[in-house]
Amino acid sequence: MTSPSNAAQPDGLAEIEAIIAAHLWREGPLLPILHAVQSAFGYIPKDAHAPICDALNITKAELHGVISFYHDFRDKPAGVHVLKICRAEACQAMGGAALSAAVLAKLGLDWHETSRDGRVTVEPVYCLGLCACAPAVMVDGKLKARATPEMLLAEVGA
Repeated sequence: MTSPSNAAQPDGLAEIEAIIAAHLWREGPLLPILHAVQSAFGYIPKDAHAPICDALNITKAELHGVISFYHDFRDKPAGVHVLKICRAEACQAMGGAALSAAVLAKLGLDWHETSRDGRVTVEPVYCLGLCACAPAVMVDGKLKARATPEMLLAEVGA
C-alpha cells in the first residue's frame, strides 16, 4: 500500500489514460482499470474519474457506485500503515468489539479514518478467514491472529 508521503500524485492524464488503454480490450474492464489506477497512485484520484467514464461510456454516478461499493477502493491516500480489524461474528464473540474499541480510542480515530500524521488508517473487514484464531486483523496486508490492542498498536508504532 502506498503511503501519503510517497503516494504518486497525478501529474497529468497520461498515466491514467495509459492504464485505461491497457485494459480496454478486456470484457468488463472497469474493475481491472480501478485496481490498476489504485495500484499506481495508492488511491483513485478524482482526475481519473472523467477519463474512465468517457472510455467506458458510463456516468460518474455509476463509477461512484462501484468505487463506494467495494471497500478496498480508496478516494484518498491511506496511511503508512493500514489496519483492518475483523468485525464478523466469530471475531466479535472472541473479543473483537473490545479490541476495536480500544484501538480506535487509543488512536483517536473512527472507522475509515487516517491519523492526522498520516501514519495509520483503520478499516473494518468482515471475515479474514481466521475464525478459529479470533480476533483476527490484517496489518499492512499481513494476517495476524489472536490480536490484542497492545500488539496492534506496537505494529503501527502507536
